[in-house]
Amino acid sequence: MSLTPESVTQALKAAIDPNTGKDFVSARCIKNLEVKGADVSFALELGYPAKSQYEQLRALLTDALAGLEGLGKVDIDIHSKIIAHAVQQGVKLLPGVKNIIAVASGKGGVGKSTTAANIALALAAEGARVGVLDADIYGPSQPQMLGIADQRPQSADGKTMEPLEAYDLQVMSIGFLVDVETPMVWRGPMATQALNQLLKDTNWNDLDYLVVDMPPGTGDIQLTLSQSVPVTGAVIVTTPQDIALLDARKGLKMFEKVGVPIIGVVENMSVHICSNCGHEEPIFGAGGGQKLCDDYKMTFLGALPLDLQIRMEADNGVPTVVADPHGRVAGIYKDIARKVAVGVAERAKDMTHKFPTIVIQNN
Repeated sequence: MSLTPESVTQALKAAIDPNTGKDFVSARCIKNLEVKGADVSFALELGYPAKSQYEQLRALLTDALAGLEGLGKVDIDIHSKIIAHAVQQGVKLLPGVKNIIAVASGKGGVGKSTTAANIALALAAEGARVGVLDADIYGPSQPQMLGIADQRPQSADGKTMEPLEAYDLQVMSIGFLVDVETPMVWRGPMATQALNQLLKDTNWNDLDYLVVDMPPGTGDIQLTLSQSVPVTGAVIVTTPQDIALLDARKGLKMFEKVGVPIIGVVENMSVHICSNCGHEEPIFGAGGGQKLCDDYKMTFLGALPLDLQIRMEADNGVPTVVADPHGRVAGIYKDIARKVAVGVAERAKDMTHKFPTIVIQNN
């Protein structure tokens, strides 16, 4: 029996995407399928970055076709195509940025900035074009974490700024513009205006994702940001303890009020790992992040340990995903980042560019 596009498509339905749980055919990821005699060729187009998984996915698809009688050569081109997805109603997309991911927490001290930096680095490692906006005006930490605290942004036209670069990330922070020991003694409106300028006056260059390290809390600055910045989705970072979870719930409610979808929850410092013996102990409690997700029907993105190495690497300006890319903790960050990207890919497409701009003139 000769091969046909229909028989090949039917066989490919057995291949399930390990990241989405859906088969590639129904997800419309199979493109340009051609059957020439016994040879088969097609492209697998993913809506999220997954460069490290290409060979695994190619093997998965090849195995799905292995039972076809008379099968010859199989040629599979795998690539990612990341598009812009819908944001809050009435908010325009930012030039040069397809998707904005807000990383937030209801309170400080839960490791939000470290998580944001490593998620951004993990997305870049998987092949995406990624930027980081340090939105914490009062306590910017991304310059130090990314090892570029001594650099200053340049301006070609005197009006806009070029983002700095670190580990294939485009980065902007108020920390680049003020002395490290200068406190930002600004009221809310002034801080919000400064942040809007950092966001909109930076020449972001063709980003698939801009990860925004949000300031902690749910006050005026956070609310204004959530209403004016075109956010595709938010990631909530918490620790397992009850006090942190109370504030995380407030963060969830804030995004809910302004129409920003929650991609999921990251539980940081979930278990302490002894650096001497490797003993694990949940000193902040256990299962809090998962319970939060169960209560609100959200995705639990993953749990990160309270590990001395994570702190040291961030302080030294070489975050874990860069310092130990094949290590256990980097693997957790990469898994979380992949789930975040899949969560973005499952959002509705941005359709604003499909509509013409209507201008009313008095003739």
